[in-house]
This record gives sequence, structure tokens and C-alpha cells, in this order.
Amino acid sequence: MSIMKDNRQSVAQQGEIPQDSNTTTTLGQGSESLQATAITLRGLKVRIGDAELLHGVDLDIVRGETTAIVGESGSGKSLTAKALAGLLPRYAHVQGSYSLLGEMVNLAGDGRSWRALRGGAIVWLPQDPFSSLDPLHTCGTQIAVGMREGSRAERRDRARQLLTDVGLDAGVADRYPHELSGGMRQRVAIAAALAPQPQVLIADEPTTALDAQMQSGVLDLLGRLRDERQLTLVLITHDLALAAQRADHLAVFRDGRVVETGSRDDIIRHPRTAYTRELLAAHAGIGEMERPAIGSAVVRAEHLVKRFAGAPRPAVDDVSLTVHAGEIFGLVGASGSGKSTVARCLVNLERPDSGDVRYTDGKGGMTGWSMHVAQLVFQNPYQSLNPTMTVRQTLAEALRASGSPADDAHIRKLLDVVGLEAEYLDRKPGTLSGGQCQRVAIARALAPQPKLLVADEAVTALDANVQRHVLETLLSLRERTDLAILFISHDLDTVRRIADRIAVMVDGRIIEEGSTAEVMDHPKHEYTRKLIASVPQALSVNLAGEERHQ
Repeated sequence: MSIMKDNRQSVAQQGEIPQDSNTTTTLGQGSESLQATAITLRGLKVRIGDAELLHGVDLDIVRGETTAIVGESGSGKSLTAKALAGLLPRYAHVQGSYSLLGEMVNLAGDGRSWRALRGGAIVWLPQDPFSSLDPLHTCGTQIAVGMREGSRAERRDRARQLLTDVGLDAGVADRYPHELSGGMRQRVAIAAALAPQPQVLIADEPTTALDAQMQSGVLDLLGRLRDERQLTLVLITHDLALAAQRADHLAVFRDGRVVETGSRDDIIRHPRTAYTRELLAAHAGIGEMERPAIGSAVVRAEHLVKRFAGAPRPAVDDVSLTVHAGEIFGLVGASGSGKSTVARCLVNLERPDSGDVRYTDGKGGMTGWSMHVAQLVFQNPYQSLNPTMTVRQTLAEALRASGSPADDAHIRKLLDVVGLEAEYLDRKPGTLSGGQCQRVAIARALAPQPKLLVADEAVTALDANVQRHVLETLLSLRERTDLAILFISHDLDTVRRIADRIAVMVDGRIIEEGSTAEVMDHPKHEYTRKLIASVPQALSVNLAGEERHQ
């Protein structure tokens, strides 16, 4: 499987990829502009058990440029990328022709040959650097592992230089992954990926868990490294707005197939398929919402302080906020800013060291927490739902716990509130999409009829179309029930589109708070201004495929 060095058999000789496989018509630019290809893939099929997951994928990746593979969850984009890097499970059955840097690669090769390939020509940058970095070894040691030549001292020095190249202090080489922020860990992972001096880098959702400012920094870094090192960059993402901003070429996936490829400008301005137009429209979001009149205060948090043992500063430091009935209050901040700790304090999962949280009792007074006043919706619905229980069992359990009847009528009413059909009642989480699971989680949280719903990064891991459905569910709930919603996110653009008021957190403190228009149009704090500047520009198209920027 390894790339052949002697007696090389050309791609054309194998009869599966055209003779000119080292050049390709630049996607979307006409037949006269030819560019060298780093990757030529033809007829890729992947089957696991009886299920065929990829159905004859054809793909050309232009050398030295950025190609974004875009699609919803389950579209096949990550599966295709894993096939290119030899990271499919051993039990996967793979067919197709694959040319890497002009030489044939055996897609069904053994682990040893794939490891040799990944350690040289092509590298994989995973989505979550925390899970890919070894907590028992320093960052410098882990970067040096990927180097094939040099003494221990030379590798150590090169590791420090790579850290400098990715914008970190060389001293990070002596630190452990858990001592770093999410953005710093991602930069360490990039340095480790560069250690074997690859020619192709596949980045799988490299910024999904980062706030807009960190996201912008990491993507700027990848672009700079691509130019300096003549890298070919393959960017896997569900964020079409991000891809349109950063990629030269796009490949749109759906249901295990490539539905559209082309230059970035051609696809954004003149999408050929209805599905691509749908994706573009989803990234325009739900638009600026009419802000309804808000009611009386549902929750008041005053001067909250929460410390954790061993931490250099409080996770929450003198935070006060009020959320009203019928209001969506957006709490924005980077990873580690303290926003999730605030959420846990509001729903009694954490006790603040000082300060107070009080809820309306419905009679003009205030009271403490109970399940009937506040509920939390977590980021990952697959982890928050019991995988062995059906939707019916999950909702029945929540109704019984809240003292409500758990009969079929009440269960169906909960499902109807979140826009799911009764056909889902007897299905388990593993058979549902991420968006369907998250709506089940919202339905469960609504069982006690709370006055406040706390959504903690509830749409972060979802692709644009699914995210839009969940956000519309939250908006519908607010309008139909006068529910107060605390919407916590690092995604300022999403918060901007649905929140009535916004508060920005940094290092455990709220540094800015005001109406959405006030914070977005007239930010007072420098951090807020930088955060707004980092947000990718939203895109959408009309039915004729004409570009529209928002």
C-alpha cells in the first residue's frame, strides 16, 4: 500500500484514474485552467456490515490550496477523510482508486503501511486535541515523537521551534496538555502534525469547540502554514460560512455522496443543487427575530462566586444577572470563562461559595430552586439520554419524577411541543439524529413545566440545518409558553440572532451586558469588539442562487 518509489505504476496504467491524474481542471473555473492535484479519488465505497455508507465518491484535491469538505452530520465527509488517512476501522470494507501525490495507494492496506504513510506524506489533525494528546507526557515530547531524524536534543529543539512557528512560547514544550487552554492545545496538535513534515494535512472540524476569536486564530494559523510550507489543506467542516471564508474549493456531501464541487466563489454565488442552497440558507440562520415584550423576573442571581480547589482564580467571580419571562438571555464566553459554572449554579448542580440565586414563586415573591423552576439542557444529547431507554420511557420517567401523569397523552404532548412526530416514541437515542436527540432532551427538560430553561451549548455540536431546527424549537417555546431561556454559547453569531439581551463573560466575570443591538452595534469592551470581528460572515442564497451577505 505504501507509496511506490521504484518501478512505479502510474495511475493511468491501473486503468481507474485518468492519465492526467496529476492535474485537474480547477473546480468551477473552466477547462483551460489546470492545476496539480495532491489527491485524486475515484469511486470510493465504504461498507460496514450490510450498510453502504459511501456510494462512489469522486474527489480531486488541488495541491497547495485549501479544499473544504462540507456537509451535515452523517453526510460522509469525515468518513471520506478517514479513508484518505487510513483511519477507517479494520472491519470496514473499502473499494475505490486513490492517488496521493501522483502515486497509487491501496485503500485496503494494512496498519503498518498506513502508519508509514501518515508519518510522512499525509497527517490527520483531529477535532478534539484534548483527547488526542497524551495527558502523561509533556507537549514537547509528544511533538518530537513524530520526527524521524535527529538526536534527542535535536528533536527537542525542533519541537520548541515548531511551537514558536504555531504562535506559542517555546516553554509550552515543558507543559502538559491539561495546563493549556483549548486554543493552545489545538496549536500544540498542529505543531505535532507538522513534525513529520507532511505535504497534505487533513483537519477534521479543527475549531468546532472554540469560540469565534480562538477559531479565527487557529484558521489564520493553518492558512499561514499552508502558504509557508506549501501544504495541501483539507478542511472538514459542517460550517459552510466558515468554509466559504477560508477555502479555495468546496465539496458538498450528502448521504454518502458528493452532490456538488467547485471553486468557493462559484458554489457560493451560483449553487447548482437545491441542497447546497438549503445549506446556504441554513447558515443565514433564522434571521433577526422580532423582540417580544418581556415579563417579570424569573431568576435573579446576585454576586455569585464559585471557586474550585487548585484553580488560580474563581471560576465565577461576582456575577449578577436577571432573566425575565418570555426572554432569551444570551451568555457568551470562551471555554473556561465560567459560563457553564454559572449555568450549574442556576440549576442547583453547583452551590456557589457566596452569592444568592432566587426564583419567582408565581405569587409575586421569590423562592429557591426546584425542578419546577429551572431545568438544564446539556451540550451532548447522546450523553445526557439513557441509550437503553426509548423516547417514550425517557419522557415517562421525567413526567413521573415531576409528579405529572405519565400517560400516553402527556408524553405525546411533550413530543409535539418540540416538533417531533409520535413515530419516534419507541426509538432509542442511537437511532436518532443529533437534532432529534436534542429535541427529546428539551422535551424531557420541559416535563416539570419549568419557568427557566438553561441551554448550555445546546446546539454547538450540531450542523447548520439541525441547529436551525433546534433554535426554532426554542423560539417557538418562548412564544407559546412565555418560557425564560438562558442560552449559553461561545458562538456569538448564533446568540446574536436569537437573544434579546447578551452578557459577555471573561475569566469568571461579566465584562459587558446589554440589549443585543446595543452589544453588537456599540460594544464597549475591547474583548467584545474582537469577538464580534472574529465572527464568520453569514451567507445565504435566494432560490435563483444569487449571493446575499448578511
